[in-house]
Amino acid sequence: MSNATDLLHCIPVDPLTGAISVPIYQTSTFVQEAPGVNKGYDYARSNNPTRTALEGIIAKLEKGSTAAAFSSGLAAIDAVIKLLKTGDEIIAVDDIYGGAFRLFTQVYEKFGIKITYVDTTDAANVFNAITPNTKLIWLETPTNPTLKISDIEAIAKIAKVSNCLLCVDSTFASPALQQPINLGADIVVHSATKYLGGHSDLIAGLVICKDRAVGEKIKFLQNACGAILSPFDSWLLIRGLETLHLRVKQHCINAGEVANWLATHPLVDKIYYPGLATHHNHDIATKQSKGFGGIISFSLKEDTEAAAIAFVTSTKYFLLAESLGGIKSLISHPANMTHKSIPAAIRRANGVSDSLIRLSVGLEEAEDLIADLEQAFEKITANNSTTALSSLQTA
Repeated sequence: MSNATDLLHCIPVDPLTGAISVPIYQTSTFVQEAPGVNKGYDYARSNNPTRTALEGIIAKLEKGSTAAAFSSGLAAIDAVIKLLKTGDEIIAVDDIYGGAFRLFTQVYEKFGIKITYVDTTDAANVFNAITPNTKLIWLETPTNPTLKISDIEAIAKIAKVSNCLLCVDSTFASPALQQPINLGADIVVHSATKYLGGHSDLIAGLVICKDRAVGEKIKFLQNACGAILSPFDSWLLIRGLETLHLRVKQHCINAGEVANWLATHPLVDKIYYPGLATHHNHDIATKQSKGFGGIISFSLKEDTEAAAIAFVTSTKYFLLAESLGGIKSLISHPANMTHKSIPAAIRRANGVSDSLIRLSVGLEEAEDLIADLEQAFEKITANNSTTALSSLQTA
């Protein structure tokens, strides 16, 4: 059975009424037959039928044993880090999402959890950074925002022999393209706000575990700490998942066309897209993923913050906004937006230059998106020419 067919038919029909859409159980509590005797539900923080349905669907899609739905992607990440204790160490990808970096360094380091950032595109770097205290390897692949590709299977083998967990943030790929547990990962994390929801109308996070014992620890933390996904947002996410494969397929097609066009543009310095043969570890991306996703990043030859800001405020169809993965195309300036919490020197060392621009390519016609980018290039070129002429006249 194909993944798309499997997805549609793992969404359950309501056994009570035959409803083809999962019902929204908008309730906080459940009547019990006797103290501790119930129909599997007592209080909606612990479990809710709508959220349970969602968790079952995503566990099946990611080939895991259990899943837990959280109120945000960062809440999902937070639950995974709570598996650790003081003195434990994390090896994390260097080009990491700014929110995860902030959580690791400003929250968990003060509790005595050490984080070592390495370039995980070479598995040897991970192996060399392992210490007896390493308990977790944290990957994003592709990374945010320079789309670095790490070999999940190779790093999973390192994690196994080192007796530590491998967690993969697979937000950019989604299970439509990549299934890290099948490649040896222990835990998969998603900001479900992005491609899984797909319509920029909810905030959600997911943790999927290969091993049931680890999954039960995550479920305990979900209940104990309380960062749960609401019934309505669970329903919205199920609805988004129904069209995941169709949406992601078109995101990939559009992004491929836009990336190929940008790759030849004279004002572009570097372009980051795993679908390009020139992208580092393109062969690994081809091996472990069914497509290359809808995110493109590129830097300008005029490597200044001013040039990037001028560009991102000149597009019409690419809307300037945080987030990604929705049906409408978005554009952002990571240095001032998603990665602002990372110190500039570290940010630049990891490839997030002052002129780096990130595109979330949506479902509009690719030719319209390319025309939009072209007019933005023309606009900043005209503005530069006007500025230069004005300077000459002043002189």
